[in-house]
Amino acid sequence: MSIKLLWYLTAPDGPYPWDPKGRWKTDFRHLEQLAVTIDRLGYYGALLGTSANESLVVASALISATERMRFLVAQHPGELSPAVLAKYAQTFDAFSNGRLLFNVINGNDAGLAALGVHYPHDERYDFSREYWDAFRRVYAGDTSGYDGKFVKLAPRNSGPSPMGTWNPPTQLPGIPLWGAGTSPAGVAHSVELLDVYLSFANTPPLLGDKFRRVGAEAAKIGRTLEYGTRLQVIVRETEEEAWAQAEWFLSKSSVEHARRSAERQLPPGVTLENYRSDNPIIQKNVDTLLSGRLPSARDLEIYPNVWIGPAWFGFDILGPASGTTLVGSAENVAARLREYAAQGTGAFILSGWPLIDEAHRVADLLFPLLDLDHGFDVPSLGVQAKPRLAPPPKAAAA
Repeated sequence: MSIKLLWYLTAPDGPYPWDPKGRWKTDFRHLEQLAVTIDRLGYYGALLGTSANESLVVASALISATERMRFLVAQHPGELSPAVLAKYAQTFDAFSNGRLLFNVINGNDAGLAALGVHYPHDERYDFSREYWDAFRRVYAGDTSGYDGKFVKLAPRNSGPSPMGTWNPPTQLPGIPLWGAGTSPAGVAHSVELLDVYLSFANTPPLLGDKFRRVGAEAAKIGRTLEYGTRLQVIVRETEEEAWAQAEWFLSKSSVEHARRSAERQLPPGVTLENYRSDNPIIQKNVDTLLSGRLPSARDLEIYPNVWIGPAWFGFDILGPASGTTLVGSAENVAARLREYAAQGTGAFILSGWPLIDEAHRVADLLFPLLDLDHGFDVPSLGVQAKPRLAPPPKAAAA
């Protein structure tokens, strides 16, 4: 059960960035330092998610600072012509020796409309299929044009002019596409288009169930997918140290922040006051929140080492979502990753705060315990665990 471990390469950063007091100014030099760290430690790659910065621009600027890490770049279809994006990708791959991956983002109605893409929900997926089909053809060197319902490209004459001579493809059969989609239309889109299907984390059995359902849909059209998930991680040498860090993170949150985050998870028309969960742990945490208090760190553990406490991506008090965190000793977190792998997860996009410090900690503590499939020899840090202090001797009986 070999796995791939990726890290997170997106602003902001800081010791607890969900609160402005714990958020650093993350400029280009900071991102460059983070990329060098990810690369030298031996991570498979890193996700460059949506942020104030254009992800492909940031990735391109970091090529020369890195040697082997892959850049998983978030990309909405329609931001650029698929032919223009293909030329960008050809250039990136030529300069980086084929280290580009795309994370296909289909967004929401309002966000895409702001980018000039105006299609209703299900039609967005039809557009995306066509967009990425055209992209793949152009990236692979097809100059015959494209005549689709949404995408129309005229044939391109090859020749000595700058418009005609483009870089050849570096990755064949093409750049791998990663992405997600949970609605029926999203799943249908994913199984036709993607190479790696992503999902926010849940407990290992429930995430495995989801991947198996998606896999069954892919099998209907003769396709096989790989699967990945997104997790925060708090790993330490001992359980006690890890949960102390989780408690500290919790102390940097507030009832108001937890309530706002929970309300964003509610379906339309439901309030926290009338919400009911089938999971008694989650319902107890909601009741605690309604009483004006935060649950304890351990109360937010909904499965061994699976925590729904505060993170930059949310405070998932109603159940696992974008902020799900693994908390525990190196041995226990590694065991949980292996459990996810047994349920079908082959790639893990991890993060911990601050990003550089925790990238080192994960590489030091977890890498030696896992079977990593990164396509190169992962360096051994050669760091020995800190010696454990012996307990003081008991006093002699009187």
